[in-house]
Amino acid sequence: MRRVVVTGIGMCSPLGFGCNISWEGLINAKSGINKLEGFDIDDLPSKVGGQLSLIGREDLFIDNCIEAKDKRKIETFIQYALSASKEAIEDSNWIPKNEKESERTGVMIGSGIGGLDGIKKNSESLERSPRKVSPFFIPSCLINLASGHVSIKYGYTGPNHSVVTACASGAHAIGDSARMIMLDQADVMIAGGSEAACTRFGIAGFSAMRALSTNFNNDPERASRPWDKDRDGFVMSEGSGILVLEELEHAKLRSANIYAEVLGYGLSGDGYHPTAPDPNGAGGTRAMKMAIKDSKLNIDDINYINAHGTSTPLGDEIEFNSVCEIFGKSKEKLFMSSTKSSTGHLLGASGAVESIFSILAIKNNIIPPTLNLENPSIQSKKINLVPNSSLNENIDCVLTNSFGFGGTNASLIFKSI
Repeated sequence: MRRVVVTGIGMCSPLGFGCNISWEGLINAKSGINKLEGFDIDDLPSKVGGQLSLIGREDLFIDNCIEAKDKRKIETFIQYALSASKEAIEDSNWIPKNEKESERTGVMIGSGIGGLDGIKKNSESLERSPRKVSPFFIPSCLINLASGHVSIKYGYTGPNHSVVTACASGAHAIGDSARMIMLDQADVMIAGGSEAACTRFGIAGFSAMRALSTNFNNDPERASRPWDKDRDGFVMSEGSGILVLEELEHAKLRSANIYAEVLGYGLSGDGYHPTAPDPNGAGGTRAMKMAIKDSKLNIDDINYINAHGTSTPLGDEIEFNSVCEIFGKSKEKLFMSSTKSSTGHLLGASGAVESIFSILAIKNNIIPPTLNLENPSIQSKKINLVPNSSLNENIDCVLTNSFGFGGTNASLIFKSI
């Protein structure tokens, strides 16, 4: 089976535009969570979120990615995907030189919700008149158009695909893309996730489910607090994470910079409930075990877990208990943190953003912290949850989890090379 490595990374997150800015904010214990802006929040139960700010990084965003005349034709999640893809592709320095190389380069970008705001606005337009519905409505909102626009912009004519598996979309896109390369269906894949659901419509929908944090509306930076006794729901965020995946020998031949190898991928279903996780964590456990088996590693080889850790009362402890079951006594040497404590939950983009953070943990030998972990809800089991401050540790191998509505689970393993 062909080996797959990461040769480019790109990101826009609530911590900033660009991987370096986001990473520096993360390891310095900064929060990207603020009071929501841009729409009326007075009557919304949850008033906080991880929105993007252009301050200082306009060069990486829309003006350099999309012509002004095209902005109104595409929804925000596609714009974020183009921004992160631009950084990742330039970082990888991969430019197909001929038709064959273009045909061997594909794109797979997932999203959990896609053009949510465009659907709402065009629905309102329809109430006035069908003539008011935008001709760009359908192509601007379709989830696969994130992949489509990246492939069109760069002339990639290989596999053009998308993933829609709720909050596991980004991780599934990376795992599925890696398998395409392993199976010789492509040499290079642009893979990841993008989301832009921090809208009045989106916040109202998740609030109605009682999924979002509401107890920290006046203290936004403290709202996302995985494994803490005071957690009361996740914090909605937005952004995009994109990786350039490449067959190892292909990358070596062009002397590409290699960040890490994609060594393991596991996926499963809970078969339990549309929104609630299986209380015994069996689905997530199977995904992690499958990824470990796929990687051919021993349990002790994994140094760090970037947890799904959304800050929900049920989910955090279920994932924790699954990790304890899998790692047994080895858990006492294990580090695990949730970077959602800094970024909030980017839904379909979260798995890709967290994969990049996992790769940068390997590259820099730094474990990012779990912010706001002041009173852990789990006292009896020994896993270092890296509370509030990053740690300098030798990191060779990372497992990262993404779980989503519908009981969909994905686990990825990255290793230094």
